[in-house]
Amino acid sequence: MPIVGDAREVIADLIQAVQKEHSEGHQGDYSAWWKDLSRWRDTYPLGYDQPEDGSLSPQQVIERIGQLAPEGTIFTAGVGQHQMWAAHFIEYDKPGTWLNSGGAGTMGYAVPAAMGAKAGAPERAVWAVDGDGCFQMTNQELATCALNNIPIKVAIINNGALGMVRQWQTLFYNQRYSNTVLHSGPDDVNPEARGTRVPDFVKLSEAMGCYAIRCESPDDLDKVIEEANSINDRPVVVDFIVHEDAMVWPMVAAGTSNDEIMAARDVRPDFGDNEDD
Repeated sequence: MPIVGDAREVIADLIQAVQKEHSEGHQGDYSAWWKDLSRWRDTYPLGYDQPEDGSLSPQQVIERIGQLAPEGTIFTAGVGQHQMWAAHFIEYDKPGTWLNSGGAGTMGYAVPAAMGAKAGAPERAVWAVDGDGCFQMTNQELATCALNNIPIKVAIINNGALGMVRQWQTLFYNQRYSNTVLHSGPDDVNPEARGTRVPDFVKLSEAMGCYAIRCESPDDLDKVIEEANSINDRPVVVDFIVHEDAMVWPMVAAGTSNDEIMAARDVRPDFGDNEDD
């Protein structure tokens, strides 16, 4: 049924109409839909591996940020693996607390969106969950935050790579990694720089007037997040050095239908055997 009218007036009228229907006992039967949701949750349960080398799991980092954040926190995300993990592993129970660009692919969205959210709701905590690739698109806006008293918090999920593209190269291009590495390699002319992740986000953030911390160990994870939550007089940036090869599941390969969705078990039959999964 097409409706032509001013959106503000039409939506207000529709809300009243729906409320009237509900008050009269006319509500939809969503049991079949909930059955489908339950089946999908059972088929594709949330889980992740703890890295064997003792490094940080990106999923665990994001999960703990969500669990330790103050009530009413607004979360934003850029584009890529960290975006998917933030959607999966942070529990949202109120509308308007999860801001991201969906499938638009807007790299660099997290920091400006967090700025807008904090300016609009200065009494609420705002965490921007960003990747080390996305962060380099708009991190200069942290200077704006510092100068204008917009104390957002930024979690850089720093895996030293353009993670989503690297995942595709791993699964579909026989691990031919091209232009996705964001750290110095073993052949770096400076031996002291080999394996380091560039740029140094702590120094960069401090140069723009932010409080900056680096976290590399699971043992320090909660302490670092709580420290970030306690600082509210300036922007805070946390550089989480996470494992490079974590993947997002489930996923759909290019050129296939959603009926051909891939889960971790399709690639690794042992996925989920770890008691921490």
